[in-house]
Amino acid sequence: MNRFIKYLVLFVIIGVVIGELLLRVLHLTNDVPLRTIGKDNIQKYVPVQHGYWNRGGHQWQINKLGWAGRLPKQYHNLITIIGDSYIENFMNPDDCHQGVLLKELLPEHNFLEAGRSGVSFIEAMEIAKSIDSLNPVVHLLYMNSSDFTESIKSVKPMTDIAQLDLKTGKIVPGEMKFAFAKRVLYSCKFAYYLFNRFSQPKPTRNTGVPKRNLDFGKIEMELKQLFHFTSVNYDVGNKVLVFHPGTDNLIIELARDTGFKVIVLNSSKEKSWTFEYDPHWNCYGNERVASQVSKGLTVFFNGKKAIVEN
Repeated sequence: MNRFIKYLVLFVIIGVVIGELLLRVLHLTNDVPLRTIGKDNIQKYVPVQHGYWNRGGHQWQINKLGWAGRLPKQYHNLITIIGDSYIENFMNPDDCHQGVLLKELLPEHNFLEAGRSGVSFIEAMEIAKSIDSLNPVVHLLYMNSSDFTESIKSVKPMTDIAQLDLKTGKIVPGEMKFAFAKRVLYSCKFAYYLFNRFSQPKPTRNTGVPKRNLDFGKIEMELKQLFHFTSVNYDVGNKVLVFHPGTDNLIIELARDTGFKVIVLNSSKEKSWTFEYDPHWNCYGNERVASQVSKGLTVFFNGKKAIVEN
């Protein structure tokens, strides 16, 4: 019996080692970058990392500022691009990032991406404030409806992202949940593979139609308080909200009333912007988004000097 147990343990160890080697060589799991929280309570990534995505098809990179993607070669006439996983965009190569695509369409400007999975609207405003020292011409904030509900603690309490507590009128910074456990899980590719394979729900076909499980009219007062807080505590004049297709009209109108410039993306009557089993934009979707954003920026810049010389 003891001999059987010894062979069983040895067999398991050898299997884990072989599995780990195969997963690393063939890049059968996605690499996940490590996060950190700075003195400004902004949660970003540990600078200068890289890893593989989707069976080694391409690599993502974390630049020296702690954001995904390439840094601009220059910072004059800067436009920032802020958002969640759609801007972080690990699922596409760097050439399909908004910063690269917009640079091709608006070459007189430089673009800095600041994206991280889960970023809420209020957290995006904090990120914009943290990089105001770079004197950007404008901040682009890519948002959808959930980014606003997730910004309000009383509407959707979440501990891992920044939220506004309407009772106190203060922002509650996000916390890193299970940081050590995640570090161990991401370091062991075999364990991470088993976790994704057996613990996660099976993906369903993406239809491109956003889910609506919340009546925004019922939280109109909370949304108005959120936008009022924003108008009092931030400069909204240099912010453009880029709304995903399907964003609730109430949120768009409140943004306009608050003084934000608004670009509403339209994906109708086009081939799919998204991956078949994932709601994120594919390369084609990112190209169409950049095209619409560049046209919107041109309209905003029309009639005034678009280029600001530093």
